[in-house]
Amino acid sequence: MTTAPVRPSVPHLAAGPDELVRRFVREGDHVHAAATMSRPNALLNAVCRAFAGSRSLTVSTTAVHSSAHALALSGAVRKVITGFVGDTFPSPRPNRLYRELADGKPFEIEMWSLLSYTQRLMAAALGQPFATTGSMLAETDLRHGKEGSLHLVAHPEDPERSVTLLAPLRPRFTLFHGVCADRRGNVVAVPPLGEGAWAAYAATEGVLASVEAIVDDEVIAAMPDRVVIPAARVLGLCEAPLGAHPQSLRTGRLAGIDGYLDDYAFLTDIVSACKDPQTAAAWYEQWVGGVASHAEYLERLGEQRRAALVFPAPPGPPAQAPAPADVSTAPTEQEQLIVLGARTVAELVRERGYDTLLAGIGTSHMSAWLAARLLARDGIQVQVAAELGLQSMDPEAGDVFLFSQRHAERSQMLTGVAETLGGAVAANPRCLGVLSAAEIDPDANINTTLLPDGRWITGSGGANDIASSVDCVVIAVASPRRYVPRLTHLTSPGLHVRDVVSQFGRFARTGPGTPFELTSWLPPVAGRGRTAEDLPDGPEAAVRELTGWDVGVGRFLTDEKAVTTEELALLRTMDPEGCYR
Repeated sequence: MTTAPVRPSVPHLAAGPDELVRRFVREGDHVHAAATMSRPNALLNAVCRAFAGSRSLTVSTTAVHSSAHALALSGAVRKVITGFVGDTFPSPRPNRLYRELADGKPFEIEMWSLLSYTQRLMAAALGQPFATTGSMLAETDLRHGKEGSLHLVAHPEDPERSVTLLAPLRPRFTLFHGVCADRRGNVVAVPPLGEGAWAAYAATEGVLASVEAIVDDEVIAAMPDRVVIPAARVLGLCEAPLGAHPQSLRTGRLAGIDGYLDDYAFLTDIVSACKDPQTAAAWYEQWVGGVASHAEYLERLGEQRRAALVFPAPPGPPAQAPAPADVSTAPTEQEQLIVLGARTVAELVRERGYDTLLAGIGTSHMSAWLAARLLARDGIQVQVAAELGLQSMDPEAGDVFLFSQRHAERSQMLTGVAETLGGAVAANPRCLGVLSAAEIDPDANINTTLLPDGRWITGSGGANDIASSVDCVVIAVASPRRYVPRLTHLTSPGLHVRDVVSQFGRFARTGPGTPFELTSWLPPVAGRGRTAEDLPDGPEAAVRELTGWDVGVGRFLTDEKAVTTEELALLRTMDPEGCYR
């Protein structure tokens, strides 16, 4: 009979993230960075410093973006298990660091969809041999290279169907950043919880946690409903104020601890730095490699910058009302695309009674937001959700980032990935997915992974989960390189895609397997290198010149009205800086 290893009765209290990482983590370990609306970035920075150049670690995390690019720049990592690699702010896009990711540079990659990734953690946390999933369908390239982790088996009650089984995902250590903890190791966190606490239970050894503050036991004892990770799972603990920076953290002001916003200026600097190897290396040295500790990191940020991120902001003079949106200029190509997408979404809600819009990040979420506002104007309420756990969102005008804490504060429900991509989407036949695409073929299959020349795009995120389970609209600017006859990589299946919206109109079909036709038309505007003189003359020419599809124009083609002043004002109020123009 074997006995369980003896665990300490209290966690090791470390002076900071670096001491915590060096005490527990070893070369070759599998370390998981848990993700809520943020990651344990102070702990990840410490991992990069401790193992720089070793190329030894396996790291799993829902997405690699913003300061997690340090994983690539440090040379500490051999393999990453994730669902997204690229940039998310101000809009989703590839990052130059990963141009050769498909060839294993700067690390090996194992890609999953967001829900299937979370389901693997859940299987491990629940002590199950497998999880089942409705994502990762057989016809997608996401299945490739997962022979030991993904299995297609016969359905026990219907031989005509199959069931997809996922092997559990079991890291050795889970890194987690919470709001506060007591010295016994009970860790408090506030929703939206993203992947939640599943990885804390999935870890074979346990949790290494950082928190904004370690507080008296009595403080945590007074809020047991806020404890997300129990003391029994926590091996080590440290304080790390702003430990999620440059990402945000919602605290609910528990224990008097301030929450904070995403540092958009810092995120923008990372995106700019990564465009060139030398500036990327300089950024890494300034903020990670050349920093001795998290305390020094905070010193470099400076008190003024840290104070500006506090959210909700301390009381002050009344804020001035935002200036009315300027609608004196004509809509851009991208604005026309977003408006046509919003009109399509709103029409489908009216016709088919969808009660939920799952907004994928990008042009798609801007169209979903605008559609919800247009419907609300007509007295029709539809819930807008985002995959990390925001439900019934009322996005704050002026902040275009899908996962902003400002939007979390204005949501009616805050949950996690499983409740959103599972409960609100996969289990809800009245959900409409609103997606974007880097490539889309005539069957509406979507590629967001690889370009024809082998360059990396971003990966699936939650798109595969959405497209695998519910009706969808795809909103993507048309070009022969985007609307392609054949995909480079099939990331998300097109089986449930009902409509595809371009900047000059809407493609629709009567059902899966039937051909798309252009069913509405609005003359395109100049953009993406095309002048007014270069624009196609009529719908047939637009399909021929602006797509690589061999599809027709519908017999009953309808003319879209021009973008209205009201639509343009709503859109520019949502996006005053023109991030999506």
